Amino acid sequence: QVQLVESGGGLVQAGGSLRLSCAASGRTASMGWFRQAPGKGRDFVAAISWSGGSTNYADSVKGRFTISRDNAKNTVYLQMNSLKPEDTAVYYCAAGTRVVDAASMYRSWGQGTQVTVSS
Repeated sequence: QVQLVESGGGLVQAGGSLRLSCAASGRTASMGWFRQAPGKGRDFVAAISWSGGSTNYADSVKGRFTISRDNAKNTVYLQMNSLKPEDTAVYYCAAGTRVVDAASMYRSWGQGTQVTVSS
């Protein structure tokens, strides 16, 4: 099973930007980002196919977040712009086989990285 390690989280003011990275220990197929706010379930954020030709975004982040990948580095990125306080959550990357929004379809998960957006 592939190991995933997220990085890039932190504290940022509303309107600011952050870029999350997810480094995989080996080759992965589709990759996804999810987030979990305190007291809430784990929500889909974005997903990308192995080639990068297919992406999927949650409505709440469309136009603000961009998912991308560098297969030579086995790394997936999440560029987050125009951040809002409601984006505050622990962000997780996950490896799967399809570009879908269901967490159950992803088999490997990282440990998460905290993103906090202050108002």
